[in-house]
Amino acid sequence: MFAPAYLDHNATTPVTPRVLEAMLPYFGQHYGNASSRHEYGRAARRAIDEARQRVAFAVGAHPTEVIFTSGGSEANNLFIKGVAANLPPGLAAISAIEHPCVREPAKSLRRQGWRVREMAVDAECRLASADFLATLVEQPAAGSMIVSVMLANNETGVVQDVARFAAMAQNSRAWFHSDAVQALGKIPLDFRALNAAGVHALTLSAHKLGGPKGAGALVVDKRVDLAPLIAGGGHERGLRSGTENVPAIVGFGVACEEAVARLSETAARLSGLRDDLERGLAALGAVIFAQNAERLPNTTYFSLPGLDGETLVAKLDRAGYAVASGAACSSANPEPSHVLLAMGIAPRTARGAVRVSLSHETTAAEIAGFLQALSGTVSHLLTLSAIAVTAH
Repeated sequence: MFAPAYLDHNATTPVTPRVLEAMLPYFGQHYGNASSRHEYGRAARRAIDEARQRVAFAVGAHPTEVIFTSGGSEANNLFIKGVAANLPPGLAAISAIEHPCVREPAKSLRRQGWRVREMAVDAECRLASADFLATLVEQPAAGSMIVSVMLANNETGVVQDVARFAAMAQNSRAWFHSDAVQALGKIPLDFRALNAAGVHALTLSAHKLGGPKGAGALVVDKRVDLAPLIAGGGHERGLRSGTENVPAIVGFGVACEEAVARLSETAARLSGLRDDLERGLAALGAVIFAQNAERLPNTTYFSLPGLDGETLVAKLDRAGYAVASGAACSSANPEPSHVLLAMGIAPRTARGAVRVSLSHETTAAEIAGFLQALSGTVSHLLTLSAIAVTAH
């Protein structure tokens, strides 16, 4: 029987059986509003409190530092816009490889008088220390500063040394944020250690690690003065009003617990699978982006010279392998990846980019099958190109 293989886990992940089992009662018998004072409401509130503890434990934070949101995009917007709303305009500095849900809210601050700067990365997708230091120098003497540097890139998988950069920014009194959506469940996270280094907030999302869509969190130092994006009933310490999505929050907590429990074993196994994959890609002549940088153990981003990434993704989909040509959130944009362009990759090469992202359930047989399907697809496309050239 034909069984398609899903190799796009950086876009989203399937809800695990234990997560689904934990969520189901909160769609039915435990349907209370967590703000209600009767037993139905108290049961919902207990479930949220337990989930908050699980999420906090997964990242080494205190439960009171976890603010639940609808996902990573809202959490990123809450920090950037929420901090800026309570500060005089100054400098907002983000890395050039940030996700659009960081780039766009940062750009929106210009309308409030903020100056926005994108900091350069090197050819391996690592934030350039020299440009980071130059950015700190640009801060006006009496001005405010917001910095956002993602912990792990969603396309290349490159891990940034966020603690080092945050420490460098401490003398600038910058409010420092890191989008950790892709990192959670793939590498260890310790908010207490990051906070000591100067990181004030982390963004998390449930659906990247076996949890449901529609749940995320901003883990934030309580000294940060945030203005809410959504005002109303005062939920989440007044920072995120709206009746809580109890089933999704419960699922988020269980997904964090599961991911942390399997982290060491999964990381080692995924690194081995990724190495097998990249050896096979190298044999096909692929360019593997950021291969020399520290990366998430599950992510490979590559290009095959002369072949279009979107075409490859479509052909591989028909062959039974779900992969991506870049970030899922920007798939409607035909332009080359802004991440690859920031790395200095030529637009022609960037248009050929394909991302493969694995999970704890990915098998060696799926990797071998993918490489075989890719080899056949490449041969077919190159034959068609040769025929087209000959015909002309």
